Amino acid sequence: MLAARFYGIGDIRVMPIVPPSGLQEGFVRVRIEAAGICGSDLHNFRTGRWLSRCPVTPGHEFAGIVTETCGDCAGLAPGDHVVADSRVGCGSCASCHSGQPNLCRKLGFVGEVCDGGFAQEAVLPATQLLPLPPDMPLRHGALVEPLSVALHAVHRLAPTPGARVVVCGGGTIGGLAALILRERGHEVSLLERNAARQALLEAHLGTHPLSPDTESWNTRFILDATGAAPVIELACERIAPGGRLVLAGLFHQKPKIDFNRVVENETELFGVSAFANEMPQAIAFLPSIAPKLDALISSPTPLQDLPQRYDALLAGMEVRLKTLITPNGMSDAW
Repeated sequence: MLAARFYGIGDIRVMPIVPPSGLQEGFVRVRIEAAGICGSDLHNFRTGRWLSRCPVTPGHEFAGIVTETCGDCAGLAPGDHVVADSRVGCGSCASCHSGQPNLCRKLGFVGEVCDGGFAQEAVLPATQLLPLPPDMPLRHGALVEPLSVALHAVHRLAPTPGARVVVCGGGTIGGLAALILRERGHEVSLLERNAARQALLEAHLGTHPLSPDTESWNTRFILDATGAAPVIELACERIAPGGRLVLAGLFHQKPKIDFNRVVENETELFGVSAFANEMPQAIAFLPSIAPKLDALISSPTPLQDLPQRYDALLAGMEVRLKTLITPNGMSDAW
């Protein structure tokens, strides 16, 4: 089969590999129909930070069709449509035992600690898969994982009903968070440096552009999805007293935060580690936002073109929120 293999920093190759043979008890073989490129995939490509082995097949945002099962697979059967749960906890710590594997100190992800979805097929434990409605397009199913992260970020933010919210960054997580907030009746001001993406989200979601030069952001609720140190520093300055700042981005630099300001304004700082129990909620929520999703995702990209798409994304050349790969080409399930 064809798969993308990450060999080290800056080195990803698409090549034929031998598909996994002989399923273990409780494992499922999935034909990948749609897989999304995540910002953390690009972060790993640039830094190798979270990888425990190389080579490895990246990709943790994917949906597909079950082709084979072995033993007790929680009711999954060939032909079922499924989405992968990206989180891989240790299974033995207090966080894992309490149903919060996203807080596991040894948390890993599909596509990092095991082979992921940038391949024509993947083999995972049935416990790592959730069923999708058979009529849900699998291009939308591939968005369940990032939508779960965005839902978790919004749940952490917990804005009061009708409150104005500032979202920093209109990429996948920031854009989906803005969509969720708009669906829940919030006015959303978006700080986004890509003018074309700003216009896309304004047109389809009804967000309002926010300039970094605006002196007062006039809100107690800010969600950052950039991980950019200057943006966090600015947000800490502009947030209203008693406000809540939720951090959902990955950082490449350490922000210089005036913690005296944080103390005096009683600013709450909340982190976001993947998602908690939001995947079933994301699956249930998707049909209501389906009409808006196709404007926010790329046209399908063949697996062979994955390295070029990495380069384009790193160069900031993509306006849409999510680039989707079709490892097996287009099908009726797309």
